[in-house]
Amino acid sequence: MTIRVLLADDQQLVRSGIAMLLSAEPDIEIVAECADGAAAVAEARVTAPDVVLMDVRMPGTDGVTATREITSDGFSGDPDRPVRVVMLTTYHVDEAVHAALRAGASGFLLKDSAPAELVLAVRAVAAGEAWLDPAVARAMIDDFTARPYPAGLFAVTAGQAGLTGRERDVLVLVAYGLSNAEIATRLLIGEATVKTHLGRVLMKLGLRDRSQAVALAYQSGLVIPGTAAGLDQVAGALRHGRDAAVPARQSFD
Repeated sequence: MTIRVLLADDQQLVRSGIAMLLSAEPDIEIVAECADGAAAVAEARVTAPDVVLMDVRMPGTDGVTATREITSDGFSGDPDRPVRVVMLTTYHVDEAVHAALRAGASGFLLKDSAPAELVLAVRAVAAGEAWLDPAVARAMIDDFTARPYPAGLFAVTAGQAGLTGRERDVLVLVAYGLSNAEIATRLLIGEATVKTHLGRVLMKLGLRDRSQAVALAYQSGLVIPGTAAGLDQVAGALRHGRDAAVPARQSFD
């Protein structure tokens, strides 16, 4: 399967470099290049790309505004084939990055990332996964945990949303960065079952994709930064229903 990619960046040199790099991959095709967000939206409607690589800051319509429209319901015309967006940024984290996440971006990549990482990010997002540059993820976690928690956030994410125990288990492991296959292995369930649980989590919490689920898990205190070293112990506890072993600020049962 060929991954169709649209590039949106106001710097022609950046676009050309990325296009040359991705075009060298046998499974990736560049379908359009744009210099601003409005053109990216228009081209995305015509070319129906699988992935849009979108600069955060562009003159005119910026990347966040364009991302919000491209990822909106009904834009692609095929609910089983949404257009996914990876944001390109020169900053590790700022308000624009948070806004892009809320707008529906599926990934973030720094412009100085290694070429191989760019290729991996495109393939992962095209497959429905999220991709966060490690530096961006670390900064986002630090920023989220430094903020006061909105009133009622715990109740909304756990109580009113009605997550089951297994759905919460999957959300915890997604927040630790595991793929569906890795979660299936650790919880001793099928990969298709993981996808089903994750789909229900996203639906119940009103989230677009894994990257938003990761952000919410940290922001709500469901998982705590710095605890990934004990991931195997956490997964083992989840398999046996010992939820108390999951580092958390408050029980979600």
